[in-house]
Amino acid sequence: MKVDVPKDLNEVKQTKRELVRFMMAYKFALQEVGTKIDILQQEFQHMHDYNPIEHVKSRTKTPESILRKVKKKGLDVSLPTIRENIKDIAGIRINCSFISDIYKISKMLENQKDIKVIERKDYIKNPKPNGYRSLHLIIQIPIFMSDREEQIYVEIQIRTIAMDFWASLEHKIYYKYNKEVPKRMKIELKEAATSASELDKKMETIHMEMNQLKESADVEELYELNIDNERFLVPHALLSSIREQT
Repeated sequence: MKVDVPKDLNEVKQTKRELVRFMMAYKFALQEVGTKIDILQQEFQHMHDYNPIEHVKSRTKTPESILRKVKKKGLDVSLPTIRENIKDIAGIRINCSFISDIYKISKMLENQKDIKVIERKDYIKNPKPNGYRSLHLIIQIPIFMSDREEQIYVEIQIRTIAMDFWASLEHKIYYKYNKEVPKRMKIELKEAATSASELDKKMETIHMEMNQLKESADVEELYELNIDNERFLVPHALLSSIREQT
């Protein structure tokens, strides 16, 4: 016996499938960008014997969070409208050791041929009034589904450990007070942001000085020898002494 399925039920199922594919596209976009970051990180480690990335975290907004933002912006509740106007559904946060690393990572990502930079906001050179610092990128990356290609927006935030620490605590404080933070505490938060910035600058200076010392040592004091496919670093002074004796 054939059972007629109500048309509205079929529509509900179709809407559910579309919503699932919609969210999956952002998940795949995060995986694509995550793979790129991992490759760049490994390459940088091998080329420069140094890892500029301390931590990477990704997330996708929940449907509830997306809907709240849609209503806040006064947009139509439709997937095409959401896809084009809500550009931070997929987000990645990269924590670096030093300020210079932020711009190195940013440049490497921006140079990827399949990444299109839509928007770039430098809150490090131009901090927000509350003291917030970070580099924000809105990029677009292609995702290849079984039957189509989709261009998906991803927001990337790149900041130092100190910047991330401040931003995390500031967010918790505002959440606790339901965004009604006392004026005195706002001033203290701004001062804390300034202190974190000064710490970043001091650590950057130390980092640069250490690099100069390392380069100087590599050039002036160490000489590389390869014996039976094994690599040895020999002090230049020792080689000079051997030459004099022979």
